[in-house]
Amino acid sequence: MSNQNYIIDMLELKDSNVYFKENFYYKETIKGITYKIFEGYLSYKPSFCPSCGVVFDEKFEKHGFILSNIIIPDVSGYKAILRLHKQRYLCKHCHKAFTLTSNITNYGCFISNLTKHKIALDLTKKRSEVDIALDNGVSPNTVERVMDSYYDTIKLYKHYLPEVLSFDEFKSVKSADGAMSFHMCDGITGQTIDIVEDRRLDNLIKYFFYYDYKARSRVKFITIDMYSPYISLIKKMFPNAKIIIDKFHLTQLISRSLNKTRIRVMNKDKKNHRKLKRYWRLILKDRDELDFSKWKKYTCFNSLMTQVDVVNYLINTNEELKQTYLIYQEILYSFKNKDFKKLKQTLSNANSKISNYMKTSIKTLLEFLPYIKNTFENEYHNGFIEGNNNFIKVIKRIAFGFRSFKRFKARIMICKGLIKIKKTVNA
Repeated sequence: MSNQNYIIDMLELKDSNVYFKENFYYKETIKGITYKIFEGYLSYKPSFCPSCGVVFDEKFEKHGFILSNIIIPDVSGYKAILRLHKQRYLCKHCHKAFTLTSNITNYGCFISNLTKHKIALDLTKKRSEVDIALDNGVSPNTVERVMDSYYDTIKLYKHYLPEVLSFDEFKSVKSADGAMSFHMCDGITGQTIDIVEDRRLDNLIKYFFYYDYKARSRVKFITIDMYSPYISLIKKMFPNAKIIIDKFHLTQLISRSLNKTRIRVMNKDKKNHRKLKRYWRLILKDRDELDFSKWKKYTCFNSLMTQVDVVNYLINTNEELKQTYLIYQEILYSFKNKDFKKLKQTLSNANSKISNYMKTSIKTLLEFLPYIKNTFENEYHNGFIEGNNNFIKVIKRIAFGFRSFKRFKARIMICKGLIKIKKTVNA
């Protein structure tokens, strides 16, 4: 292989009309950045004049060169530029000059198509657009233009939905219509299906009308948190779907009630304030998981104790806290063992001495009781979508926020592999 071919192969130019002379490579500092410069020439006989369309003949004359500094991908850790001298021709038929073109760049552009492709691949990673722009020697606006040109837009009309869906929401961008955006994913694979700008009921009903009735009828189970509009949405749009309340949100509901009760008691009890504040985790812990055999010295206590002893002491400091703790443990046991009969009995016969926080939670559980039964009878959960929401938050945090929801959604879909690079690109 000749040196010419080695250079073209190393730089991935893939244009046989580019050639290099001696001393084609040198380093140059531009605005404080050291670049590797590869100086080449583009020359060939054009087929016709782009102005008048006349086929190449003896009335075409060479008309010097025009210099283009083309940004190409980094070489050995250095920023790189292809300093390309493009041949110009003068057509004496129309008396107009024109410059030869190459597949290295698009007409009038000084960023190589290879660099644009690298930017498109970088967009699939959890990185900010500013960092991608700096690494590739371009502006953030260029990164956005590459995103728009390399990736297909999302199609609204769809004809398929999986049998198990998960619904949740996350905090949207400031420019979005609603404060929270709607997120839908496959309940079995965890793959994000789509993201809707506004989670409000009217907007979601309008959105799901884009799916045909057959696709919506195919859905058998939908896991949600305790957001009432989702239940109204499912009943209206998914005729065959059973509603499943995510077990994590059920546990979170009662644990928050107990914790609020503890805080209120703690703020009133100066004697046991430090103890109630320090050992809050033990109070929220499942009683079956507390250690009752290992004796040790606990801070704030004078004698050797077990975890069970610590919890017993704390809950006995206040009757309301004690009764709230006991019903919390009973509900927790029902969740753990999927004992719907016991849960129903516990909620119906709740002690009147429990805190108002827990009373409110019990009222909520009674309201969602038919859907909690579906939770106990099936293994589906919202774990996948919670992980996806965390992924979205990471993208948003790394980018220091997004102005446009459209851009935010596109970046999420690209990173999740839901928007593919186009087969033909006009970047």
